[in-house]
Amino acid sequence: MGTKDPIGAAIQDYVIKQKPADIIVTSDLCDDDIIPVEVLFRPYNEMPEIEKKALELVKGSILDIGAGAGPHATYLLSKGFEVQAIETSLGAVKYLESKGIPVQLTSIQQLNHGKYDTLLLLMNGLGIAGSLAELPNFLNHLKSLLKAGGQILCDSSDVAFLYEEEDGSYWMDLNAAYYGNFTFQMHYKNHSSDLFKWLYVDYDTLHQTASKLGFTCKRVLNDEHHFLAQLTLQ
Repeated sequence: MGTKDPIGAAIQDYVIKQKPADIIVTSDLCDDDIIPVEVLFRPYNEMPEIEKKALELVKGSILDIGAGAGPHATYLLSKGFEVQAIETSLGAVKYLESKGIPVQLTSIQQLNHGKYDTLLLLMNGLGIAGSLAELPNFLNHLKSLLKAGGQILCDSSDVAFLYEEEDGSYWMDLNAAYYGNFTFQMHYKNHSSDLFKWLYVDYDTLHQTASKLGFTCKRVLNDEHHFLAQLTLQ
């Protein structure tokens, strides 16, 4: 599996040893973040309301993008849905295969076949777009994978609060790129990923971008800075 698959190593460790260590996410723009490995295996009753609402809204054939250890795919399969998972982590794919979950080792950007009724991107799934500049092409690519009448269920966070001063004002470099463009690296024990770009997009910007591409964009649920959006073709 090599040493560049922290998610896969964490999943395999948890399954085999039941002694989870934390996944550490580093960035030059914010403090380190910790992802407890147990979160990747959360049952439905431990999911946040945004995820529960997304699972309530799915329909037809579903593509679970960035499935991880498959909590969403597992739940949806138990409800009788047709689910295809995709993952870029080899360790995650091996685990999903062991659980009988249909999965393909690929990124969504590389996937160029198949049509689905629902594209599911959860856990700040819109981040996979990489940056705001790449968001239009990303959404257009997702559109090519939708059946007529299909939908995209996705979540993101408005991270403007990271730049908020005590007096309520905001400090931002107006000449810099969009404030939600981040570069991360993920670590688990001796496994470290390559640097990767990640997008946190505010809802108004998502709505504006999606509308220009022919989507109807609806904010389904809001939880402080975090939101669930539903994109359907107009």
